[in-house]
Amino acid sequence: MTQGAGQGPEMRTPTVRDFRVPAYVHEAGPYAQPPGPHPAPPGQYDRPAEPYDRSAEPYDQAADPYTGPPEPYVRSGSYAGGPPNGEAGVPAAEPEGYTPTERDLPVINRGDTVQMPVDPEAGRIPQPEEGPGPLYVVGDVHGYLDELVSALHEKGLIDLEGRWAAGTSRLWFLGDFTDRGPDGIGVIDLVMRLSAEAAAVGGYCKALMGNHELLLLGARRFGDTPVNSGAGTATFQAAWLLNGGQKTDMERLQDHHLQWMARLDAMELADGHLLVHSDTTAYLDYGDSIEAVNDTIRETLTRNDADECWDLFRKFTKRFAFRDDGGAQAVRSLLETYGGSRIVHGHSPIPYLRGEVGSEDGENSPPLAVEEPHVYADKLAIAMDGGVTMAGKLLVQQLPLDN
Repeated sequence: MTQGAGQGPEMRTPTVRDFRVPAYVHEAGPYAQPPGPHPAPPGQYDRPAEPYDRSAEPYDQAADPYTGPPEPYVRSGSYAGGPPNGEAGVPAAEPEGYTPTERDLPVINRGDTVQMPVDPEAGRIPQPEEGPGPLYVVGDVHGYLDELVSALHEKGLIDLEGRWAAGTSRLWFLGDFTDRGPDGIGVIDLVMRLSAEAAAVGGYCKALMGNHELLLLGARRFGDTPVNSGAGTATFQAAWLLNGGQKTDMERLQDHHLQWMARLDAMELADGHLLVHSDTTAYLDYGDSIEAVNDTIRETLTRNDADECWDLFRKFTKRFAFRDDGGAQAVRSLLETYGGSRIVHGHSPIPYLRGEVGSEDGENSPPLAVEEPHVYADKLAIAMDGGVTMAGKLLVQQLPLDN
């Protein structure tokens, strides 16, 4: 999501402490696949990402597409180096007289051990006998690679080694892979690799264009080139820094990452669900069919015009079109044009949509925990941004929903 000034990246306590991101998801190249398990070295993900100095560049806040309440509810902490060997992390005491060279270990007969059956199908997603597998969507990730891996594993989409484990299942990411969190490039690398692995077994893993992909592309392509923001002069570089741009992401950004982002579709239809990133009707400005919208946006990026790309970025940052009075009708206008019976989007955190963040006197109130997608606008819209940047949950959801 795109926020206002004063909202830098934050570190979170992972939800699954004994589950590490395999080291190979950080390997160079879009489809790096290891020959075997590659456990992450202790402490690899303990360091916070180093943001750029926000004071380095001026920025007109009025030019920012969205300035909202700050995100103060930050969880601190990170993975520890590994499980303790004894109480309170102290190695367990060895028996008196023990030396590492002794080999007088007791012999355990096979009958002395408890035989536990292992179900190879445990945790696997049921697959249909024919036709496509179940459909899943993922909300905004924003560089939180550990949380993404944990959420995908919890749903059975990847195995303990981080490989695709969902067979013919279909997985859609709704955009915003980078910024704010510590490892946006690691997220992109993982999604690209899973796309290849899923396709190899008859499933798929695909992604949509988010406003932060447009922002990162613009910062890399145009830097400090002035653009007409509609409220004065702005630059992609300043906007990227203001909205959580990470120095480590920019340093690790390679040509294949840029090409992948620039070719992402803006919308898609899957099982009667119209999938988009932003809760806005601005898609209507780019065509009257899904194909036309995707082609127009891709052509806009190809022309490499800074002002055109900025206008596209600003329109993608619009939000809340489905939330208030007339919201259901706004959803219907998109569904009538592009098809589908429900729209599924990310971009706007659910606590904002539910009115749990911010009050009339300007004070922020703690948001309620987000555990599931938010269905609203006469049940025509499904919001998937659980607010991972606000210490919320990174949502992975199978569709359709019952409600």
